[in-house]
Amino acid sequence: MKAIRKFTVRAVLPEPLAALEELAGNLRWSWHEPTRQLFERIAPDLWREIGTDPVALLGAVDPRRLDELARDHDYVGEVNATRDGLRDYLEQPRWYQGLEGEKPAAIAYFSPEFGIAAALPQYSGGLGILAGDHLKSASDLGLPLVGVGLFYRAGYFSQAISPDGWQMESYPLLDPDGLPLAVLRRADGSAVQVSLALPDDRTLHARVWQAKVGRVRLLLLDADIPENADDLRLVTDRLYGGGGEHRLLQELLLGIGGARAVKLWSSLHGLPEPEVFHTNEGHAGFLGLERISSLIGEGLSFQEALQVARAGTVFTTHTPVAAGIDRFERSLVRRYFGTDLLPGVDVDDLLALGAESYAGGSSEVFNMAIMGLRLGQHANGVSTLHGEVSRRMFNGLWPGFDSADVPITSITNGVHAQSWTDPALKSLAQAQLGTSDTSIANWASSEVSDQDLWSVRGQMRLQFVEDARRRVLNAWRDQNPGGIPPAWIGRVFDPNVLTIGFARRVPTYKRLTLMLHDPERLRALLLHSERPIQIVIAGKSHPADEEGKRLIQKIVQFAADPALRTRIAFLPDYNIAMAQLMYPGTDVWLNNPLRPLEACGTSGMKAALNGALNLSILDGWWPEYYDGKNGWAIPSSDSAGDPAERDRLEAEALYDLIEHQVAPTFYERNADDVPERWVSNIRHTLATLSPQLSADRMVREYVQRLYRPAGHYEALMSANNYRAARELAAWKGRIVSAWPQVAVTHVESGGVSSVPEVGDDLHLRAHVQLGGLAAEDVTVEVVYGKSLSGDDLRDVAIQALEPAPVKETPAGGATLFTGTVELDRAGAFGYTVRVVPRNDLLISPAEMGLVAIAN
Repeated sequence: MKAIRKFTVRAVLPEPLAALEELAGNLRWSWHEPTRQLFERIAPDLWREIGTDPVALLGAVDPRRLDELARDHDYVGEVNATRDGLRDYLEQPRWYQGLEGEKPAAIAYFSPEFGIAAALPQYSGGLGILAGDHLKSASDLGLPLVGVGLFYRAGYFSQAISPDGWQMESYPLLDPDGLPLAVLRRADGSAVQVSLALPDDRTLHARVWQAKVGRVRLLLLDADIPENADDLRLVTDRLYGGGGEHRLLQELLLGIGGARAVKLWSSLHGLPEPEVFHTNEGHAGFLGLERISSLIGEGLSFQEALQVARAGTVFTTHTPVAAGIDRFERSLVRRYFGTDLLPGVDVDDLLALGAESYAGGSSEVFNMAIMGLRLGQHANGVSTLHGEVSRRMFNGLWPGFDSADVPITSITNGVHAQSWTDPALKSLAQAQLGTSDTSIANWASSEVSDQDLWSVRGQMRLQFVEDARRRVLNAWRDQNPGGIPPAWIGRVFDPNVLTIGFARRVPTYKRLTLMLHDPERLRALLLHSERPIQIVIAGKSHPADEEGKRLIQKIVQFAADPALRTRIAFLPDYNIAMAQLMYPGTDVWLNNPLRPLEACGTSGMKAALNGALNLSILDGWWPEYYDGKNGWAIPSSDSAGDPAERDRLEAEALYDLIEHQVAPTFYERNADDVPERWVSNIRHTLATLSPQLSADRMVREYVQRLYRPAGHYEALMSANNYRAARELAAWKGRIVSAWPQVAVTHVESGGVSSVPEVGDDLHLRAHVQLGGLAAEDVTVEVVYGKSLSGDDLRDVAIQALEPAPVKETPAGGATLFTGTVELDRAGAFGYTVRVVPRNDLLISPAEMGLVAIAN
């Protein structure tokens, strides 16, 4: 018999252990080791069996065990002390409270997925894990931040592998009552709901679950409630499930419903409404339209409201490929917004925000990333290289500007050290270096010996090997119910062998099977008599990605070879719990995407925080941090004639690195069986990368470079009944109307000798038609630099020209601008003159996408 519904019955805690309820109800336990240890001590075997989940543990433990612990005065004392520590953590000032000067009083962070703990499976991959780490570090640093997402009743999916290696998906339903969640309620106890008007006089309702993530509150909207029709109850069924209309409904609920939920939550708790709204990828972009609708209700026009909304919006793009962007049919978007969904917002104004109105764009689609950039005055990519890729990718929105001028910056991702660093390494840091925070520990200190580091690395590798064997055994039993497990499963992996890890989502550009390019060479590396390697692989392919599933199948079938199956394995159902043992347990983390298609790639960061060395293509975060001692760079063959040739060259480089550099360094031992060079690299990695790869560093950068500026501009726009927003909208309208008549009609130069030399001054006089604009409405600039091939300029510098006195104004209605450029370097030199709009409320000369360039 199978149950038609499952739910969790929570234990009634003995009064002396009442504090356990408070500790279980705040997800800080997911990264606070002392709290986790308290729960583990209740029932160690059960704790591991249920996936290290305090709520599930308290629902499954024998009440007699709780009664026994309630009589243990030492345990009760530790529980209460830990509870008091949590309260101090929640209430005492932290980094953000110590910041002087202007700063946002509230920040809202929207994401379609959040990976916080295995117990709350609301994530599919890196985007969600990054969002979870962002919330955790925001909590640790004291940011007044609220997270907003959706509650998916079936999460992403559980993965199993068929006997022939094919990925199979299942969607076990989650019981929110058995999770660390609580319904958002009003003072009278009634549940808060948000509602969205849909076509055909229908309405989508959603309740709001809230999770405590340390000091941060996470709001998750759930459409599976009786007030909805059966089909609408399925809107939040699965993460990234369904077709275009289903995804649109999810994103409407996330953006518009999420913005309404934040407003209600703030009001119920007497907190200020957010001044800054951060959209983690384009999925939540409709939140800006909800804000515009609210501002229109206060008497602003669409364009005036747009200035306010975009001033306080931060948009982070994570994809370096157009295929990763949500695009909806314009007719579908028009249908959904031709309702009372957003009062005051004209559908054509809305459609213009997502229009691909640039060369090569489609007139038939509504692009969520394009809308995100138009609604967000502050935008960024997630690594330095990805910032460059994004500026090129979206250059069409700023025609006439070089990609370097595109107003998209970059903040390289980080990972939450307390969540992803193994307890054994934290214990070593505490014992020898006086802190369990490995991101600030002095790993260069002689207080930690090479033997200490190597011993801990060995513990972590053994711990992973034991976990991997359990997972292989469970997968075999799933495929062979009632069978007797073969003995070889107990020999899967060897805790003394060089272990390489590869785990991530499985789109084709990540090249899961590059390692199989030459099967015989890989076989030789795995079975080497003196320097063998072993490889652990994990990852999920999107259910609709047949090619991704074929890649997994190839790996599984290769690993099924009896001669290899103890040296290479694919572990199914990759999740946080698996990752938290895999990253510390691997010696080398492998990453071989097609450059530059990896936006960041935080899996290698998590491995590095545990002393693993990276073996990676110079893509994502790796080009910024690779220094020759923290791992190896796989050479990219970008200029190869075709994709197959590129794969061949890069696979051969990978094999060569493992055979001639990685393995020899690992197996080169001193008299104490310690690989001194390898451990030196471990120490260097921990000392140099731990602070830089920390999510604390990332969140501090967001505060200083994006949140504070966004809060500043939003405050300017909102002051004095939105006076600046009204003035800016009117000014922009005037600039846009006049811009077709703006032109650089003539440029004169002089001052240099017949053979220009370093130190000469180039005097410039630019005649500019302003089309009725005033000189203070524009900046006239000389753009100069190296001119090595064709007419393109490199290594450019920009210098403003100044309006000449009125008496020097040339005939014909042009305005004269003059200036001087010093020739300070030898070589080919070129310049041009351009005109851009100027206003103190613009954060970039390119912001409006308007430029007039001398012919």
